[in-house]
Amino acid sequence: MQSSNNTVFFTLLRAGLWEQGCRLSAFAPINFEALYEQAEEQSVVGLIAAGLEHVEDRKIEKKEALPFLRKVYGTEGRNASMNAFIGDIVKRMRDVGIYSVLVKGQGVAQCYERPQWRSAGDIDFLLDYENYQKARSFLPQLASRVEKEDVSCLHLGMNIDSWVVELHGSMRTMFSSRIDRTIDSVQEDIFNNGSIRNWRDNDIDVFLPNPDNDIILIFTHFLHHFYVGGIGLRQICDWCRLLWTYRDTIDRDLLEARLRDMGLMSEWKAFASFAVERLGMPEDTMPFFPDNARYSRKAEQVCSLILESGNFGHKKDSSYRSKYPKMIGYVITFWRRLGEFLRISTIFPENAPRFFVASVFGRTRAVL
Repeated sequence: MQSSNNTVFFTLLRAGLWEQGCRLSAFAPINFEALYEQAEEQSVVGLIAAGLEHVEDRKIEKKEALPFLRKVYGTEGRNASMNAFIGDIVKRMRDVGIYSVLVKGQGVAQCYERPQWRSAGDIDFLLDYENYQKARSFLPQLASRVEKEDVSCLHLGMNIDSWVVELHGSMRTMFSSRIDRTIDSVQEDIFNNGSIRNWRDNDIDVFLPNPDNDIILIFTHFLHHFYVGGIGLRQICDWCRLLWTYRDTIDRDLLEARLRDMGLMSEWKAFASFAVERLGMPEDTMPFFPDNARYSRKAEQVCSLILESGNFGHKKDSSYRSKYPKMIGYVITFWRRLGEFLRISTIFPENAPRFFVASVFGRTRAVL
């Protein structure tokens, strides 16, 4: 039954992601309650709802579709409000001489056929050092809550109105110097060479990384979460839609050089196999799709981990943190992370052990 549910889920996800027809008559009965729960866990309710509109061989009853429709109506309203807020806060920052680049989230949402149906998250601004310092002084004056700043990676989170706003002076992963050097070069290209694209948000021009740079930032971001804590399918779908939208302009030579410099070609190929084989991305638009059994196996292992963890690990039980003293909680977290990295090591044996050590040292520094 679980296998059948997953097949229906991915069938509808592919249909919604690429706005194409699908057939469900071979799967009966369909547990729509479980389908909705899985879509929530992966933050892809909007894509599954879009997929339901493309079912060709059976009528979707109103009671079956209603939970999805309720969710997407709410998502539409949230996205409209968030976009209005982003335009307003970008204008207010520029009025005082602060310039930023919007990363992830609402920027990459514009690559979807229905950006208003993508589940919205936080609002992330990337800034060079000078503008980061200005923003960390200016924006907290507007906030109802401000987190403790992580000085080591130049990160500051806060709540402004009903939104979570995060300032990033760096998008480093802290996993390896090879990866972080490439990310630094991407940021230098954005800020020193003006390598950006523009999103017209209502009447405000919001700056986004250009596609070649955005690909690296999005890929390394979700890969970091994959190694530490887990990711949902929304992040992989974002990556796919970005690659699809700019398929004719991506500099593949530059992308390959960057992936090899970072030592992440194996990870890229595994997720590429997952994107093509599970999410239905056309293989000719996926750079470096390997099309071999080895990476197909890796893709299935990746799939299992994603389905188990949920979006940013929300499916994982974290109740122990409230049951035990803080230090015991840290020990439990360590052993859980160790088990996760051991599993990931069977997929990516070259990088996973090194990344685990870097993660432990980074977490220890943060705790101290």
